[in-house]
Amino acid sequence: MSDPAGSEIYAGLMSGTSLDGIDAAIVDFSVFPPTILFCNTWPYGDDLKQRIQDLCQSDTASLDTLYSLDAELGERYADAINNAIEIAGLDAASITAIGCHGQTICHSPNSRFAYSTQIGDPNRLAALTGITTVADFRRKDIALGGQGAPLASAFHQFLFRSPEENRALINIGGIANISYLAANFESPVTGFDTGPGNSLLDHWIQRHKNVGYDEQGAWGASGKVIRPMLERMLDEEDYFTSKPPKSTGTDYFNSTWLEHFLPAEYDAADVQTTLVELTAVTIADAISRLQPEPPSSCYICGGGAHNHYLLERLSRALPACNIKTTDDLGMNPDFVEAIAFAWLARERLQLRSGNLPEVTRASKSTILGGIYAAD
Repeated sequence: MSDPAGSEIYAGLMSGTSLDGIDAAIVDFSVFPPTILFCNTWPYGDDLKQRIQDLCQSDTASLDTLYSLDAELGERYADAINNAIEIAGLDAASITAIGCHGQTICHSPNSRFAYSTQIGDPNRLAALTGITTVADFRRKDIALGGQGAPLASAFHQFLFRSPEENRALINIGGIANISYLAANFESPVTGFDTGPGNSLLDHWIQRHKNVGYDEQGAWGASGKVIRPMLERMLDEEDYFTSKPPKSTGTDYFNSTWLEHFLPAEYDAADVQTTLVELTAVTIADAISRLQPEPPSSCYICGGGAHNHYLLERLSRALPACNIKTTDDLGMNPDFVEAIAFAWLARERLQLRSGNLPEVTRASKSTILGGIYAAD
C-alpha cells in the first residue's frame, strides 16, 4: 500500500451521468479550505460515450460487454491519473490515495434487492498508477437501507456550510441533485436528486445537431416552451412529487423516457427549450419545499453551471434566491464532484464515516469504500 508519510494529498476521479469524460483532481487537504493542486477533464470520445450509453440503456448486454468495458475504463482512469501527476509535476509517491467513483451503469436503490453498479476496475487503477485506490462507495450505504446517493452532500457540509446564510449546493450533471446547508449547524443536511439535469438536453442536441452539448444554452434559448408537453411530464412522472430520500439515474431518465412525452409534431428547438424548463422547474420546486426555510443563495456546480439559459430560468423560477456558481465560493464548478471523491477516500483511510443518514436514510453512519492496495 502506498504510504507517503504524513501526506494529505489525495486524487479524485469522477465520471458522471453526463458521460462527457473523466474529471480528475489532485487536492491537498493539509489546509482549509483545501488547495487544488491540479484539475482537468479527459473527454471520453464519441465511441466510448456511445458504448457506455448503450450499456446503461440495455436490458440484454452480455457479461463480456460489461466486464471488458469495466477493464477498459479502469485503464482510462489510470491514464488520467498518470497524466495528471506528470502535468502537475508531482510524484505518485506523494499521493496517499485515489478516490474513484466509477461510471454508474444502473442505480436501483428501491428494488427488492437494492443495488447501484459502477464500473471502472479499481484493481487496474491501483496497479497501473502504483497508488492505493478507494472505490465502491455506494453499496455499503445501500446495504444499510440507504439510497447510496447523493454522497457529495457530506463533502458539501464539510466545505461549504456557513453560519452566515442558508445555502443550497446544486449539482447539475446528467442528473441534478441538491444539498441544503442551513446556517444553523444543529439543523440536519438535506440532499436528494431532483430529476434530469443535462442528460435529456445532451441527448436531444446530439440527435438533432450532432454536438455533445448546448453551448451556453444557446439552442435552448432559441425556442419556446411546449406547455402541454411540460405539463404532461410534470403531472405523469411520480418521481418529481415523491418525498426524499430519493435518487435516480440516466438508466431511468433517458431517451426512452423522453419519447413517451414527445408530441406528434414539434420543432426540435422548442423541445430543447421545454427540457431546459423541466430541469429548472423541478430544481426550483425542490428548493422551494426545503425546510425550515428556502435558502437565500444557491450555488451551482457541474456542467449545468455553463448553461446560461438554464441559470436564467432558475433565477426566474427562484426570484428570492441568489443564483451563483461555486466559483463564488472559490471552487471550480467543473471539479466539485471529483474533489468530493478525493475527500471521501481520505475519510475512508482515516476511518471516518462518509455518508449522512439524514440524506440517504441509511440506518446509521458508516465508513464507505473498499481499499485496493497498490502493492
